[in-house]
Amino acid sequence: MSPVVELEDVRKSFGSLEVLKGVSFSVERGQVAALIGQSGSGKSTALRCMDRLETIQGGRLTVCGHALHEPGVKLSDLRRDVGIVFQGYNLFPHLTVAQNVMLAPRLVRKMSKAQAKDRAEQVLARVGLAEKLGAYPEQLSGGQQQRVAIARGLAMEPKLMLFDEVTSALDPQLTGEVLRVIEQLASEGMTMVLVTHEMEFARRVADRIVYMHLGKVHESGGPEILTRPATPELARFLEAA
Repeated sequence: MSPVVELEDVRKSFGSLEVLKGVSFSVERGQVAALIGQSGSGKSTALRCMDRLETIQGGRLTVCGHALHEPGVKLSDLRRDVGIVFQGYNLFPHLTVAQNVMLAPRLVRKMSKAQAKDRAEQVLARVGLAEKLGAYPEQLSGGQQQRVAIARGLAMEPKLMLFDEVTSALDPQLTGEVLRVIEQLASEGMTMVLVTHEMEFARRVADRIVYMHLGKVHESGGPEILTRPATPELARFLEAA
């Protein structure tokens, strides 16, 4: 069975700045991969390329069977298969929690209002917010808003979920709420790629750790590399984390 995510010598530049300098790694079905590294190492750019929010300029990138390095890729099909959650929750303030979650299933999957409402109820229960269906984003804590953003991604029944530093704007208590939801998804077998600075969480949840340094995969392996790094660069990064 082919990997859900496969990067082969992926390159990406912004003007004269080369951010990804030949990045290669893969993620199998049911795996959780954590991308770690200092700011500017290219990890968030790599993640954004997986949802074609950024186009690559070299190499090959295949996600859920979609060849993102080819010009004819259908983004609507890709977005059905891939959910992405950012630091900012990006919820519509004028819509209730349920309406925020129902929007994409109705527009993209053409669900009826009743089907979309059922789906919203299911996924909000999964993230522990069943009682917040009628609330507006401003009535929620940051952690609750981030959990709604995760529910919105899950409502599309994706094959892959991407998380970009989803706890970086939250205090420790709210961070714990969100990480517990992601941990639950991992236990259910959801394929995920996370950009995270939470090393203990990565050690506990990830099957694969990818340490990026200066635009390249510098070291990768199982969670044991966080305990026994093979390179001085990763050792220094972990000391400072």
